[in-house]
Amino acid sequence: MATHFVGDTAVLTGRSLRHITRSLDTILTTAIMPVALMLLFVYVFGGAIDTGSEAYVDYMLPGIMLIAIATGVSYTAVRLFMDMQSGIFERFQSMPIARSGALWAHVLTSMIANLTSLVIVVAVAVLVGFRSGAGVLAWLAVIGILALFTLALTWIAVIAGLSAKSVDGAGAFSYLLVFLPFISSAFVPTESMPGPVRAFAEYQPVTSIVDAIRDLLTQQPVGAHIWGALAWCLGLAVVAYAFAMLAYRRRIA
Repeated sequence: MATHFVGDTAVLTGRSLRHITRSLDTILTTAIMPVALMLLFVYVFGGAIDTGSEAYVDYMLPGIMLIAIATGVSYTAVRLFMDMQSGIFERFQSMPIARSGALWAHVLTSMIANLTSLVIVVAVAVLVGFRSGAGVLAWLAVIGILALFTLALTWIAVIAGLSAKSVDGAGAFSYLLVFLPFISSAFVPTESMPGPVRAFAEYQPVTSIVDAIRDLLTQQPVGAHIWGALAWCLGLAVVAYAFAMLAYRRRIA
């Protein structure tokens, strides 16, 4: 059964990836907005924000990476919605393939596409001055956190793609996800925020994830940040997966 599932998922993932390679503008579009925001903050607002001795591009890059992921997963919801509308899932049900393989194919495609976008974002960050003395283990930890975050948001995108009534509705959920980093420690220290906003910023998931990645890249003690980041990512992934599978069973019943 496991071999059957893995084989079916691999074939369907290949199908989804071929669709991506035929429209590389999707990946580029996903990277354009985060890159534009990074350049805006570095060259327009960066000089007015006090981050101590740390270069502003180093400070805000973790938040930009999360925005890139939030932007990218919206395309997963749209692609899934289009597949549902085309009737391809009904055809899959008549074939001897694992029922959840089609969903996992979209999820794995999202992981690969978002990784590509993140590489573009980091490359541009290096061009504008980003530097990190982090070692291999720290970078692996950063990649792991970003992968978990992408997985969690992708399963949320699956719920949106299965539940939406229109293409615009399928991708609309990402607006909130893109907005969250702006009310966190991603771009300014939370100490500068007014009381209620600061309270929300310090206890929402993006702040824990951003702080953990920033500490890893700047070789600072990660403390409780990394455990908070892992707890949020794993918790969101598990809950989103459960609701996504429930929505999928209801949709194809």
